[in-house]
Amino acid sequence: MSAPNNLSSSDALSRLREGNERFVNDKLDGELNDSSRRSQLESGQQPYAIILSCADSRVVPELTFDTGLGEIFVIRVAGNIANTSSIASIEYAVAHLGVNLIVVLGHENCGAVGAAVAGGDNGHNLNMLLAHINPAINSSESPDVNSVVRKNAELTSDNLLQRSSIISDAAKTRLKIMPAFYNLGSGQVDFL
Repeated sequence: MSAPNNLSSSDALSRLREGNERFVNDKLDGELNDSSRRSQLESGQQPYAIILSCADSRVVPELTFDTGLGEIFVIRVAGNIANTSSIASIEYAVAHLGVNLIVVLGHENCGAVGAAVAGGDNGHNLNMLLAHINPAINSSESPDVNSVVRKNAELTSDNLLQRSSIISDAAKTRLKIMPAFYNLGSGQVDFL
């Protein structure tokens, strides 16, 4: 299947960096969020980046990167993990929307990572989710939550390549995957 033309991964990353700089400096442009933009998007979408983000209410990718409607394809799940549903959503955006950049966005003081580090029984469903974070705990240089968050973003990025032929095939020619870390206080995104 052939994907439509879209921004290159480097151009998409530049736009995200510029948007994050505006966010950090309280200079949001707030464009592409009105009825005119909604009308433009009725016939389809062409986001320029995929953001696999935590579901934490303090981390809002559309604001973090100062984007408008239709600009980024956001998948939110606690711990920004790569499970079957999140991978399938990413595959759709890569294969059918031609997106060339995936950002796996972990964040400071992530509650899901903290729960995984603490261990214990959190009930069947949460235990299943937290199991995706265990490899980061086991391979992190420190048990500090923020160290594990960074490692989890890196391993999740690798996991996307390993668990999806659609993603790995696109990564051979056009797709880039970037782990990243969101700082709660400043709003700054560090690309790892």
